[in-house]
Amino acid sequence: MGKYIEGLLTLGPSNNDHWIALRTAIGIFVPLFGLLAIDRLDLMVFVIFGAFTGVYGRVPGYANRLVAQAKAGGLFLAVILAAALSSHYLVNHDDPASSAWMVVGLTTVVSGICSVVTGFLQLRPGGSLFHIFAFAAIASMPHQPPLAESMAAALVAVLFAVAVGFSGMLFARGASWGPHAAPAPLSRTVRLAIWNEALLYLLAAGLAGSIANLLAPALSTGHSYWAMVAAVVPLVGHTTRHRVRRGIHRILGTVTGLVLMAAVIAFAPPVWVLLGMIGLLQFAAEMFIARNYFLAQIFVTPLALVGVSVGTGLNTALLYDRMLETIIGALVGMAVVVIGSVYGAWFRRRLLPKLG
Repeated sequence: MGKYIEGLLTLGPSNNDHWIALRTAIGIFVPLFGLLAIDRLDLMVFVIFGAFTGVYGRVPGYANRLVAQAKAGGLFLAVILAAALSSHYLVNHDDPASSAWMVVGLTTVVSGICSVVTGFLQLRPGGSLFHIFAFAAIASMPHQPPLAESMAAALVAVLFAVAVGFSGMLFARGASWGPHAAPAPLSRTVRLAIWNEALLYLLAAGLAGSIANLLAPALSTGHSYWAMVAAVVPLVGHTTRHRVRRGIHRILGTVTGLVLMAAVIAFAPPVWVLLGMIGLLQFAAEMFIARNYFLAQIFVTPLALVGVSVGTGLNTALLYDRMLETIIGALVGMAVVVIGSVYGAWFRRRLLPKLG
């Protein structure tokens, strides 16, 4: 067990993380205060997920960053639109049980599709974690703002994140767009790996969501999609050990982060303070996400909880749900990693040679 919790407080090398952290914090902070100024916090979730475009700015060169964030932003807009339409026309919010299963089913499909799309677009971070979170959170909302307003808010957040991504060119002496380096063509082996990875995303998200739904009556939980998000966390990594370690760090980081969230709930700060906290937490999360996943989760946990519950009110039930759903999801994800490792070894040994 020790090898899976080693490095819990060890920081990896820094790669100018403060710049991406600052850009993502500004990218979410400014639009949120814009909504507060016009009294439209009902659009907050759409702005937050649109602002996730800034996370895809860890790309050297302004031209390369612009292309990467444009791809990421377009995908987020598609996911947000699909989620809003699903909430309007597919999810029966009058029947909580039916609604929960529909959201799990649709989110499972999204997890696989977005894993494939991010793979073929060669976006980093890869996988569909952010897209699962965005789709499920929006599709679960029983009361939706007008669709045109929701999409307009998301679009503004995406465009602002993209603009912030290349804003440094205006201030850095001698900065230029630089050449755009087109991604190298994907080999057949890589393409097969992308499809295989998508199967793992489908399996992990679907299993975690289904198990969380089945246990919901007994556990009195109500956020099954949090288990789906946690389940795909261990799927990122170069080795099975690293992937399992991410799952363990997800659980430990979430439990620690819930202590911070409990303090936020106890102090009950006003809305404008909570919005400012979202920006600060986003900055802290990006500072650590590539260097120490455990530490990053301490900030990601209250960031996610505050972000999706400002409009409905903070309460301690969120802490209970987040802890249990994360444990369920992370355990499922780690099990899928082990299964995937066994399957991958068999695939490379038996099928890959035959495919050339």
